[in-house]
Amino acid sequence: MSERPLTGQYHSSPHNHIEKHRHIGVGIGEEDVDRIKVVLVGNPNVGKSIFFNHMSGLYVDVSNYPGTTVEVSRGRFNTFDVFDTPGVYGISSFTDEESVTRDCVLEADVVLNIVDSVHLERDLFLTQQLIDMGKKTAVLLNFSDELEKQGIDVDAKLLASYLGVPVFNTTAVTKKGFEHIEQAIAEARKGEQDLTIHRRLHTMLSRTGSEAEALLILEGDEVIAQRHGIAPGEDREVMYIERRNRVNIIINAVLSERNRRKRIGSTFGRWAVNPWTGVPILAVVLYFVYLFVGVLIAQDLVGFTEETLGHGIWEPWIQGVVSNFLAPQSWLWTILVGEFGALSMTVTYLLFLLLPLVVAFYLALALMEDSGYLPRLATMVDRSLNAIGLNGRAVIPLILGFGCVTMATITTRLLESEREKRIATSILQFAIPCSAQIAVVAALLTGAGFQAMVIYTATIFTVFVVIGTILHRALPGETPALLIDLPPMRIPRIDNIVRKTAFRAYHFMKEATPWFFVGALVVGIMQVTGLLTVWQNILAPFTTGWLQLPREAATAFVMGLVRRDFGAAGLYELPLTPDQIVVALVTITLFVPCIASLMVMMKERGSKEAMLIWFGTWVGAFFVGGLLSQLLI
Repeated sequence: MSERPLTGQYHSSPHNHIEKHRHIGVGIGEEDVDRIKVVLVGNPNVGKSIFFNHMSGLYVDVSNYPGTTVEVSRGRFNTFDVFDTPGVYGISSFTDEESVTRDCVLEADVVLNIVDSVHLERDLFLTQQLIDMGKKTAVLLNFSDELEKQGIDVDAKLLASYLGVPVFNTTAVTKKGFEHIEQAIAEARKGEQDLTIHRRLHTMLSRTGSEAEALLILEGDEVIAQRHGIAPGEDREVMYIERRNRVNIIINAVLSERNRRKRIGSTFGRWAVNPWTGVPILAVVLYFVYLFVGVLIAQDLVGFTEETLGHGIWEPWIQGVVSNFLAPQSWLWTILVGEFGALSMTVTYLLFLLLPLVVAFYLALALMEDSGYLPRLATMVDRSLNAIGLNGRAVIPLILGFGCVTMATITTRLLESEREKRIATSILQFAIPCSAQIAVVAALLTGAGFQAMVIYTATIFTVFVVIGTILHRALPGETPALLIDLPPMRIPRIDNIVRKTAFRAYHFMKEATPWFFVGALVVGIMQVTGLLTVWQNILAPFTTGWLQLPREAATAFVMGLVRRDFGAAGLYELPLTPDQIVVALVTITLFVPCIASLMVMMKERGSKEAMLIWFGTWVGAFFVGGLLSQLLI
């Protein structure tokens, strides 16, 4: 890769003058029949208007595009008609802006693609689509002055070679490179299409008349398909992700940094998406995330805030205050400040348990986002997660589930489809033990021996895969393709991290608080009415008969309703053999989510789906635990 500054212009072929020809415009205004139509296309805020104003001078006609409120500007540059289109990220019919740009491009003789050279990873997706459409294109790399300031080099000659179209360097604010605009129009040519796409386009030419319309139909553009009486294609997501992958390859080849820190970032970014180096990097990242969220926050900090501030200070104080008005141990006193009290346990959970975890989670997420590592992680694991109906984005909630399943359930918001959210939420509730539970499980397995640890791990992993596979095949729909930008790796900005963390934590706590009070009231009412005791008695026969555990183990499952680690900790005092420890821990891991997770799940997925998953974990936990019991004990 080149280490030289970005200067001059580069051409992918010898000088290729465009012959004037008769062309009747449709939809973008009347024009002289022998004038070549030049259309400026680019992402939002790339400086197109500066180019257009320079080219058109005073001869500008601005009008709404027919049937829309979108304005299109038309001017004249020498012997050319020039059109300035709205800023878009892709050519399609999803928005009026995209539809207008699409129709302008379809009628264009030449496309000048204005590209923000500082954000090539974003802008080249549109460039590659224009090339795939078979349009005569030239690329004007804008903001070359910013590249100099940031210590970034773009090998424009290599970029022109990859794209197959001429590339010119410009700085719009100083009009540097504007003297090459006419040359860019003259040398515009068709670029290097993907061979597979090229073959598919040519099979449709007899029905569409142009490669551009054929591509749009293949990508599912219903408007263009209807114009030709052809059914729209269904491969848009596949074609988009293939295009994004091509852009990522180009970016890795043509970008380099003079700044040592940025060179290190680029190297790390390439390693992060390569499975051979990415998996060890992921292991290191996960270890540090676990140390921060799972150990420092979930165990050390929360251990202090929950036990000392919550149970030690807040709960005794609020119980004393309420005791001044209500008789201790009365039914209302129990509901308000008892073991599961709305004013005691709920406040402890919200302020001294959940709030530190929420802040820690969003802080870790913001660090991975702002550094550029998160999209690379999603890219690396995408193919593996496809097997269970998820794409690479789902790695975030799955990883965070080992810190706190409640937090992980919230992050399913990052997933694109309801189908993915349903699969990820189910896997989290069934098969992912939280950090607090892992600590207890690890302590018990250590005493049970290495064989017990292997059996436990293999069983939980098998359940993880089976649940994902079953839901993937049973639920209607397809797994969305992963379409994601790969921004440059960089040191996170502290102000961005703080702002993102504070904003997200505040809104989560605001939304979650009412659900926790509702949950506490329900559990409190069950306690004073004796329903919790009834539940324990119902579980006892399953515990002793099917699971072959002591009757007292039923108490641990009831404790697990409140906190997962409470349930696991309830097994400590029981006289269990190594095989019984494995059975008990598998069951308690697969058992129902704690009340905090249930409340969040009801908020995120709705009460009907949440309760279905909740009861499903009961059935799944006792079924798998029982089978294991019959095999081992």
